[in-house]
Amino acid sequence: MKKILQELINGNISLEKAEKMLKTMQIAELEDFAKLDASRDLRTGFPEAIFAEGKDDQELVKIIKDCANRGRVLVTRLEEDRYLKIKEEIKNLPKKGFQAEYNNKARILLLKDGEIDRQGKIGIITAGTSDIPVAEEARIVAEEAGCDVLTSYDVGVAGIHRLFSQIRRMIQEDVKALIVVAGMEGALPSVVAGLVDVPVIGVPTSVGYGVGIGGFAALNAMLQSCAPGIAVVNIDNGFGAAVFAATIVKQL
Repeated sequence: MKKILQELINGNISLEKAEKMLKTMQIAELEDFAKLDASRDLRTGFPEAIFAEGKDDQELVKIIKDCANRGRVLVTRLEEDRYLKIKEEIKNLPKKGFQAEYNNKARILLLKDGEIDRQGKIGIITAGTSDIPVAEEARIVAEEAGCDVLTSYDVGVAGIHRLFSQIRRMIQEDVKALIVVAGMEGALPSVVAGLVDVPVIGVPTSVGYGVGIGGFAALNAMLQSCAPGIAVVNIDNGFGAAVFAATIVKQL
């Protein structure tokens, strides 16, 4: 962008040419199957993540390699068997120095070229052990957004005495937002929001029996919470919760 503007200032290109170049640099087209949003991090503070579901393996590899030309790469909802299939193909990326990290619980592949600066802290709490995969997705995304993350898993209302010491620890550590992940009846975010003075992001999960199957009981409970200060994201959407929490933290 700076190069284009400098060319305009120097009189080497016309205003119309500069406008066209600025518009086209925001989108990177890959054949006929993908249009990558190359400047999303400049607009929103977080680069475009690659959602693996619905893409075949070769399409996914091409997208990963193209994104790697511009910086770090985050691939979400990538099952372990698919990662093992493409693992060898993404070893020889165009940009050298990348380190691949795959988390099978979160189903996330991260390609990184060093550590990033940290700003602010986020706490992540789950009601049960079965909610951990969604929480792990949120943790990795929040860390990639530049936040330190404290976690406490399996502290739901079925044994609520487990919760209070963990809440105390997170408040003492000065977390600026809490992501609370829960399935079944989705009660935990309401309890947490009644105990803290920081924003709470509720994440319903698709864990449950009967009317709880699919996560809609937990979603409706969180939306209907009587505790103030709760925002609710979609079912199993650890990614969205993390980006929202990081956005809050970075405003402070």
